[in-house]
Amino acid sequence: MKKINCLLLGTVTLFFACVSPQNDPKKDTKTEQHRPNYHFTPQKGWMNDPNGMVFYKGEYHLFYQYYPDSTVWGPMHWGHAVSKDLVHWEHLPIALAPDEKGYIFSGSAVVDENNTSGFQKGDEKPLVAIFTYHDMAAEKAGKLLEMESQGIAYSIDKGRTWTKYAQNPVIKNPKTQDFRDPNVKWYAPSKQWRMTLAVGDHVEFYASKNLKDWEKTGEFGKKEGGHGGVWECPDLFPLQVEGTNTEKWVLLQNIGRGAVAGGSGTQYFVGTYDGKVFKNDNKPTDILWLDYGMDNYAGVTWNNAPDNRRLFLGWMSDWLYATKVPTGSWRSAMTLPRELSLKNTAQGIRLFQKPVKEQTLLRTGAQQNIATQSISTTYDLKPIAITNELSLSFDLAKTTASDFGVVLSNSKGEKLWVGYEKSSNRFYIDRTESGKKDFEKSFTGRHYAPRTASNPLLTLNLYIDVASIELFADGGETAMTDIFFPNEDFNKMAIFSKNGVAALTKGEMWQLK
Repeated sequence: MKKINCLLLGTVTLFFACVSPQNDPKKDTKTEQHRPNYHFTPQKGWMNDPNGMVFYKGEYHLFYQYYPDSTVWGPMHWGHAVSKDLVHWEHLPIALAPDEKGYIFSGSAVVDENNTSGFQKGDEKPLVAIFTYHDMAAEKAGKLLEMESQGIAYSIDKGRTWTKYAQNPVIKNPKTQDFRDPNVKWYAPSKQWRMTLAVGDHVEFYASKNLKDWEKTGEFGKKEGGHGGVWECPDLFPLQVEGTNTEKWVLLQNIGRGAVAGGSGTQYFVGTYDGKVFKNDNKPTDILWLDYGMDNYAGVTWNNAPDNRRLFLGWMSDWLYATKVPTGSWRSAMTLPRELSLKNTAQGIRLFQKPVKEQTLLRTGAQQNIATQSISTTYDLKPIAITNELSLSFDLAKTTASDFGVVLSNSKGEKLWVGYEKSSNRFYIDRTESGKKDFEKSFTGRHYAPRTASNPLLTLNLYIDVASIELFADGGETAMTDIFFPNEDFNKMAIFSKNGVAALTKGEMWQLK
């Protein structure tokens, strides 16, 4: 689809993401400023939405919106990488390139286990990609109600080469301007395929027996609730509510502008799905956000993941400034892969998220323990390197500070703050002093996430890389993701407390690489 990366409270685990090319063993990218250390990036050129994520025969496939010839958005391809563990990635050749029907916009991929498509010729099951064709000639001619349609392609060699279906498109445009980002899954009760498609300010649902012939079954979003704006990159999947026998369906939908932090973001709904229509369990006015940071957009989940896990990945940028960020030969990174779950809370059934368990493979060296203590000003941490995972827990009953959390800094006096305001019961990330920001006025400032947990023990999990931070608070009940661009890498880290003491009950830190 077209879309023109420290705070500690309670128990906090922080992951900081560095920007340095980790994917090409033949290319030394460690000197590229802002390149992440352990987040996925393209070797060169422009990247945005994750696409076609599917697991097959021991490999997690990641496709993504890609323009290899520039660091700004252009003719969209599907880039391609594979991983056996979700944290170490191998780049593969471009999977899908533009053709006479248009650019290759966002979509999904499935394993056609029963060969419903008829594409299988040998022992390998067909992998089938479903994507949006975007006709730039039609767009330039002002034919906006004709420019997008849905096509398919298939691979019978484990995703290494792809053939576009000769009779594309499989869904023609019904005279709608924004008609894109098909997300397809197998629906076991009817033994058919189901598609969720973003159409203007809502989603539409389609059914097919063979991935080629599709029939519309319903729609959602015009009256049933939603933030508004143009909807993009939807995903619909079932999850069991933890600790119960209840299954619910989760609908993700992304918005390029006007999300909770002001730019791009992901809204979600919890409800029921009967194979034709989704129904929202919550009030239309209840807006639920996957991530309260500025930089987690267009995220969807892997199809066919083993052990019935629901694994999510987002694009770690924002359309407000994605084409302007001060990187060199490449632009954009992906978030850490996350595992999603549903839990009962005081507010209702809500989506929780945490980094996949495989992220522990990134840990190097011994665990560093931080002593239980009351912090009245600052407590300097001693990271071996700034690419760290940090987990902190605070006792709010014993905390008198109005504001506490984690601050990253460097010798130039630049700082990134991640914290919790006790009086307003909000988490925040503040990158006002974080370094380079002149490329976009909306990049600076502080943004917030409400704390919805009522537990007096506040936990923060932080993942810190060279140029990004991902916060998972209260066991993943609240998440925030932000990128930043200091003039020199942050090399100092401290727990801070303002106007009183912060009661730290436990702290742990690991170096990541």
